[in-house]
Amino acid sequence: MEIIFWITGFFAAFLGNIAAFGISSILLPIAVTVFPFELALILTSIFHLFGNLGRIGFFRGELKMRIFLLFGVPNAIFTFIGANLVGSFPEAVLKLILGIILVLYSILGLSGRELRFESRKPYLILGGSIYGFFSGLVGSGGPLRGAMLSSFGLTGGAYVSTNGGISFLTDITRVSVYLWNGYLPREFYWHIPLLFIVAITGGYFSKLAIDRMESEQFRNIIHLAVLLASSKIIWDSLVYYL
Repeated sequence: MEIIFWITGFFAAFLGNIAAFGISSILLPIAVTVFPFELALILTSIFHLFGNLGRIGFFRGELKMRIFLLFGVPNAIFTFIGANLVGSFPEAVLKLILGIILVLYSILGLSGRELRFESRKPYLILGGSIYGFFSGLVGSGGPLRGAMLSSFGLTGGAYVSTNGGISFLTDITRVSVYLWNGYLPREFYWHIPLLFIVAITGGYFSKLAIDRMESEQFRNIIHLAVLLASSKIIWDSLVYYL
């Protein structure tokens, strides 16, 4: 049964690295059928961390440090604020609003009327703050981060690398907390090098795919990924009330 986890991990790394989000969404549902929940959570989180390392490494020359800092630092601050406000707002309603906004954004992009913003300081700080707040509050930040970064008109490599760097900051914090709380028993330590190998292998093949894509093809894939992910957010929100 565990082989299914590793096969899914490879495809999650491949698809998730192209979109620069979604690894956990693909892998975690499978992981919880193979391992106890806490173990599945930390294995998926470590895999996600290695996936982001791959994004940074494979496209290291294209990481936009200015965007990384101006978007990433406010993101970290407002993630903390949002996380401390969990329960203060109706989560399902917030997810529904977020999902609808992202669906509209992705439809505009797929129809050729993509929203574009210059990567100026105010836009980056505001974008990082909004993403961080929603990420901390409702835990559905990946599609929003992808939508915002794609609106700055980055090349495929710059988008993947910068996105991975911002996400890596969150992964470091999350994995540290899980390890501190003892989610990874000693007998599962041997999974760590395998997680690294599978994540990097999937990331390598995604790099080959991205290098062959034209910029318009790449943006359409991002819009489609955002559309699918945000549709799931809307569905989950509606199911909550049914």
